[in-house]
Amino acid sequence: MASKGSPSCRLVFCLLISAAVLRPGLGWYTVNSAYGDTIVMPCRLDVPQNLMFGKWKYEKPDGSPVFIAFRSSTKKSVQYDDVPEYKDRLSLSENYTLSINNAKISDEKRFVCMLVTEDNVFEAPTLVKVFKQPSKPEIVNRAAFLETEQLKKLGDCISRDSYPDGNITWYRNGKVLQPVDGEVSILFKKEIDPGTQLYTMTSSLEYKTTKSDIQMPFTCSVTYYGPSGQKTIYSEQAIFDIYYPTEQVTIQVLPPKNAIKEGDNITLQCLGNGNPPPEEFMFYLPGQAEGIRSSNTYTLTDVRRNATGDYKCSLIDQRNMAASTTITVHYLDLSLNPSGEVTKQIGDTLPVSCTISASRNATVVWMKDNIRLRSSPSFSSLHYQDAGNYVCETALQEVEGLKKRESLTLIVEGKPQIKMTKKTDPSGLSKTIICHVEGFPKPAIQWTITGSGSVINQAKESPYINGRYYSKIIISPEENVTLTCTAENQLERTVNSLNVSAISIPEHDEADDISDENREKVNDQAKLIVGIVVGLLLAALVAGVVYWLYMKKSKTASKHVNKDLGNMEENKKLEENNHKTEA
Repeated sequence: MASKGSPSCRLVFCLLISAAVLRPGLGWYTVNSAYGDTIVMPCRLDVPQNLMFGKWKYEKPDGSPVFIAFRSSTKKSVQYDDVPEYKDRLSLSENYTLSINNAKISDEKRFVCMLVTEDNVFEAPTLVKVFKQPSKPEIVNRAAFLETEQLKKLGDCISRDSYPDGNITWYRNGKVLQPVDGEVSILFKKEIDPGTQLYTMTSSLEYKTTKSDIQMPFTCSVTYYGPSGQKTIYSEQAIFDIYYPTEQVTIQVLPPKNAIKEGDNITLQCLGNGNPPPEEFMFYLPGQAEGIRSSNTYTLTDVRRNATGDYKCSLIDQRNMAASTTITVHYLDLSLNPSGEVTKQIGDTLPVSCTISASRNATVVWMKDNIRLRSSPSFSSLHYQDAGNYVCETALQEVEGLKKRESLTLIVEGKPQIKMTKKTDPSGLSKTIICHVEGFPKPAIQWTITGSGSVINQAKESPYINGRYYSKIIISPEENVTLTCTAENQLERTVNSLNVSAISIPEHDEADDISDENREKVNDQAKLIVGIVVGLLLAALVAGVVYWLYMKKSKTASKHVNKDLGNMEENKKLEENNHKTEA
């Protein structure tokens, strides 16, 4: 190479200085790079045979050049100029392709590749464009709630670190929101970071919401330009709590029941369909003009029948926006007269009434000693078997747990009554004497014998049923004796005697009393016999009517018999007379 003072050296220096007018006529070439990637810029010039070296420079905004890389064609050495922003970032290949790693926004310049010969300088300019994808947009500063019919800020959509700047769009349920006076207002602004040269875009949305926006998703997007063209990034959905006033009030009874009875506790709950729902209401009870201010519930304890009526509730400041419900408190009263323990005398009359008062028809059941009766008891003349524990029970079938019962314990008292009977054993060796006693409380029986004779065995007693029982002894008297039966209870002492002949003397036996069970059987048999007799009489009556009708018809027919029939009758009578004569 020529020395620094040679004419050729001076020529090269002059060519570099005047390169702007000597560059070849190449068109613009643009290299697009993503932020942080490596920028690769080919020289785009054919390397001349007499090449001395190649250089790269960039141009400042005022047009002045800044050289950044040098490569000699002979020594194959590479030198990088002391430019702070490109320190350790440059790489110049043998074909003079320049690479810049970790692309920055400041790399967006006009770079020029220069190939220098002894007599000429060739230039190829390259325009570098750097793109930075913005961050995913997000909706921040969200409103805690939106109110219907009010224009209110919904939130800000922000996207950071973009280059170049992008554009933000708002969506409601996937549809683009456009500014509408008084309903939709959108304010867009962008800021640039002085250090990174990156943009931050912010779009604020004011929106007048309606009830149709309940559960509607709002989103935003950022549209930007990258190395491969236009792209869009969407934010996550945002759903807002929509506040709206109450338009309807409802009232209900808690806990839900098919029927309410006296003694229950009930809670009235009032609800408004607004959001947020009203927290306080006015409750109006039956017969009370003034309302009661309360939360959304009002409790009534131990309700009575006079609580039946219409209940209302309304908003605190809007009494005309109200709801009502009708509550019926079911009741059941039972009055048994007489009740408790009642003591009467046998043969007395005892009227019994079980009176029911209820909010609806009630069923009535009578029980005696835990056995259900077919009908209510009525006592025109009391018997011992009428005694017992009577219960009148009533219930409302439609109202769970509403039932009442009253009891009557009837005691039938009577003085002891005695009847004595005797019966001779078929063997003729003994006689059985029976003392039949009835009375209540149970009379005690004692036997005494006057005269000679022996008691074959001790007295035997039957069970005490319905105020009756008996005691019997078996004797074998050698002579006439008198047996005395004494029956005594708290009411009276009764004595009866019976003369019994000696065993050797025959006498008429007296029949025993029929027991209650046998008496019922006899009554049933009598009823059966009466039924049969009545049936036979009806059959005879029917037969008589049929015979009478038949005879009446026969007499009518006889009037039309001709004379021949009369002659036949006369001949028949003559024959009968002849037969009598022969006889």
